[in-house]
Amino acid sequence: MTSPARRAVQTVQDAVRSQLWPLPILGVALAVALGILVPLLDVTADDQLPAALDALIFNGDPGAARTVLSAVASSLITVTSLTFSLTVVTLQLASSQFSPRLLRTFTQDLFVQATLSIFLATFTFSLTVLRSVRSAEEGGTAFVPRLAVTMAFLLALTSVVSLVLFLAHLARQIRVETMLLQVHDDAVGTMKTNLIRRHDPDAARPVPEQPTTATVLLASGSGFLTSLDQEKLVKTATDTDTIVSIDRDPGSFVVQGTPLGHIWPRDNRPLDPEDIDRLRDRVTAAVHLGPERTAAQDVAYGLRQITDIVNRALSPGINDPTTAIHGLGQTASLLAKLTAYHLGPLVVDDPDGDPRVLLHRPGFPELLELAIAQPRAYGKSDPQVLGRLYQLLADLTWHVHDDQRGPVLDHIRRLDETVADQDFDEAEKQQLAELSRSVRQGLSEHKQRAELRQGGR
Repeated sequence: MTSPARRAVQTVQDAVRSQLWPLPILGVALAVALGILVPLLDVTADDQLPAALDALIFNGDPGAARTVLSAVASSLITVTSLTFSLTVVTLQLASSQFSPRLLRTFTQDLFVQATLSIFLATFTFSLTVLRSVRSAEEGGTAFVPRLAVTMAFLLALTSVVSLVLFLAHLARQIRVETMLLQVHDDAVGTMKTNLIRRHDPDAARPVPEQPTTATVLLASGSGFLTSLDQEKLVKTATDTDTIVSIDRDPGSFVVQGTPLGHIWPRDNRPLDPEDIDRLRDRVTAAVHLGPERTAAQDVAYGLRQITDIVNRALSPGINDPTTAIHGLGQTASLLAKLTAYHLGPLVVDDPDGDPRVLLHRPGFPELLELAIAQPRAYGKSDPQVLGRLYQLLADLTWHVHDDQRGPVLDHIRRLDETVADQDFDEAEKQQLAELSRSVRQGLSEHKQRAELRQGGR
């Protein structure tokens, strides 16, 4: 399993990256600092520059310096407004045509954040330097921060290049294939951080049996369960010699005052009411709720996003089965990767190896249901969509293990029933029937396929 530090870093990183403002604000702060320091450097270094460099930097008078800085500042604030407008339009397009849950993916785009940072930093730097330009008519000695004006000019050129690259990046990002791939990659990262491999010794740990006398832990607030601090939960359970069970999946919506989990002592002793209150407070502090789902610890979130794209593509208003078929391809890839990990409840031990925390995680049947049930219902009238669902299950036969064959067989049966209820022509029915037989044959030969798969690694 990944280290606690890595999980904590990913949770914080996900929270920061999902906000559009931190990097631009950092760029503005850095620009203000440079706008103050570079003119001071001009005072000490202006007469000591090499001749070759002196010929390259700005050599105009205070009026020319003000003109350059004013032009850079005014043009960059216009470009920044255009960039923000394009970003908002892209977010609106992603929300209306694909899925509202993709907005978080777009706001996490570091390229967009970096572009906005460059534009705002250039604007802020030019304004800050402008205040240091003095002419002789204003009293005192005329001063032109030559290095600073040159730097503002170079930042303006950088901004022009950034604008061109931003437009190219935006045109690529709004393609559905790019969105699907990005969601897929984020989901794979969540797997690697939060799940353990099937062959890991911890994967075979027996799940502690919850007694009927276990104390219920009620949620202190409402919202999506975004993350759990496993280390705090383990420490709480260890300090009180209890076992803590969190019965809600990361990503599920929790309502205040409803059961969040249970806690019980390892030695079946009765818990003191005051101890129960303290335990509830400590467990609550380790459970983080938020207004939206995040990918930090939510293993099913990537599948949910891709399934939403598939569902939206199959809606009468969009009617884009090709996009749905592409999305089901990414779904098959995610499910195949998930079979390599331990799914379902996770037992977390204390440093002495005693079970202390039981975390509920979605199992393979739940994830398969999430990926297939709605696309089957919304795409039942399209034989190509149904055929892609059969192909998805056929692809899984190369990856599933013995304990995962049952859910796949169940979905084959349900898919067969869906096909039987449709008014397809004979050629379409025959093609789908052949796909169904192919999947069943693949499942019957899955042991041989597993050996081939292992031999190819």
